[in-house]
Amino acid sequence: MQLNDLRNITSEFKSTARMPVMFIGHGNPMNGISDNAFTHTLAQMGQALPQPPAAILVISAHWLTRGTHVLAAPHPQTIHDFGGFPDALYQVQYPAPGAPELARETKLLITSANVTEDLDWGLDHGTWTILRHMYPKANIPVYQLSIDYYQSPEYHYKLAAELQTLRNKGILIMGSGNIVHNLRKVIFSDNAPPYDWAVSFDATVKNKLEQGAFNDLVNYHTLGLEAQLSIPSNDHYLPMIYTLGVIDKNEQIRFTYEEIQNGSVSMRCFQTV
Repeated sequence: MQLNDLRNITSEFKSTARMPVMFIGHGNPMNGISDNAFTHTLAQMGQALPQPPAAILVISAHWLTRGTHVLAAPHPQTIHDFGGFPDALYQVQYPAPGAPELARETKLLITSANVTEDLDWGLDHGTWTILRHMYPKANIPVYQLSIDYYQSPEYHYKLAAELQTLRNKGILIMGSGNIVHNLRKVIFSDNAPPYDWAVSFDATVKNKLEQGAFNDLVNYHTLGLEAQLSIPSNDHYLPMIYTLGVIDKNEQIRFTYEEIQNGSVSMRCFQTV
């Protein structure tokens, strides 16, 4: 694709005030129907934006693929991609409209990978359990970009940078995962004390974010044993890498929620201001 073609594509987007970037530590699927401090914070985050998004693009830890896919379904299904939870959670629907035209335009913005349009996926629990608290009317178009799980963190960081233009067109870009996510060490108690290594690594990431040391976070394997324990697999960490890729280095980051649940899951959330 030629540069002029890319300019033509992005010029068709309606220009608006620049949208922030958000990272949400989504945690347990039960947060989708819970009434707690975390879900109250989500509601406040949605209300605090100066204007509603024109659309929401989510990079969720729960859509891992070979190659990169973009959800182009006009009416995405609500996916209950979990097991062993109360029936009430499976009854929840989040009937937000899709954004097929934006999906196609997003595909064309990405030049570092061949992107496939997908009509069969929907909104997984990394998306709808968050958005039903932020935007309960489900009246804002939502689409997802998958994570090519066979690529390096640096690959995802560079790919995300190609999406920055969307922020100027009213699109809220959101990563949904968890900075610390070790299910092998989970303690099934609401009052479980956090592991020292989970607290320490979560604090390390917070400090790196405040310093703008994004490359250190992309190369997290250099951050020692605490990183290894916190990220035994990087499926929940990679959505944060996408978030970093669309943040400008001169932007400030505000931390909107901070908690370690079940001993080994960081619920930290942040956004640009």
